[in-house]
Amino acid sequence: MIEIFTPTEVAKARRTGELVANILHTLKHRVTIGTNLLEIDRWAKAMILEAGAVSCYVDYAPSFGRGPFGHYICTAVNDAVLHGLPRDYALADGDLLTLDLAVLLDGIAADSAISFVVGTAKPEDLALIETTERALAAGIAAAKPGAKIGDISFAIGTVLSGAGYPINMDFGGHGIGTTMHQDPHVSNDGRAGRGYKLRPGLLLAIEPWVMVDTDKLVTDADGWTLRSATGSRTAHSEHTIAITEDGAEIMTLPTVTF
Repeated sequence: MIEIFTPTEVAKARRTGELVANILHTLKHRVTIGTNLLEIDRWAKAMILEAGAVSCYVDYAPSFGRGPFGHYICTAVNDAVLHGLPRDYALADGDLLTLDLAVLLDGIAADSAISFVVGTAKPEDLALIETTERALAAGIAAAKPGAKIGDISFAIGTVLSGAGYPINMDFGGHGIGTTMHQDPHVSNDGRAGRGYKLRPGLLLAIEPWVMVDTDKLVTDADGWTLRSATGSRTAHSEHTIAITEDGAEIMTLPTVTF
């Protein structure tokens, strides 16, 4: 299903995106060495419920997961990159943490992810994160009315491969709207000029993610968390955008300051 939204509905998406972004950046501000992943999940739950929003994750049960996710946020650490199931783990100095959050507010969903280092950061970890952020910016810049999904994928892939990182094609970005995951799929590499033609009112979640030295994933024993097959570090950056007459508008920009 591909949904095209009216300006009124896009305004709702803007409010949902702001909520998602503010929660993520509040969590980033709170997280420190010793913070437990389950505590992060409790903080996310409290903020979601206080806003009158609905988690897209708690009851999420796709074919690739083991039953309902059962938590409010994805917390992926170091070699984990996607669908990180919160667990009883206290963050250590130098851990690379990805927080991925999707909620539904007033009937419209938004999805975003940030990666950052807890405590002392290694230069190679910062470079990994920065590459996903540059790839995300390139993908957003390519998302214009009349462009194709392949243009976004090509822009992302050019940055990731140019930095020397392998690209996994199993998971990528996606359409979003009244549900979290919709068509069209947005791969993190592809051919320009191919795929669905972008139209004003289309919402997309664009999400470059990489692993340092492999494009292969392994599933953790929890049935959810996806890790790099070699144990290498990972990073993931994501925004929800709306295609407008003038280009792409980022829905998931935070307004909170610290």
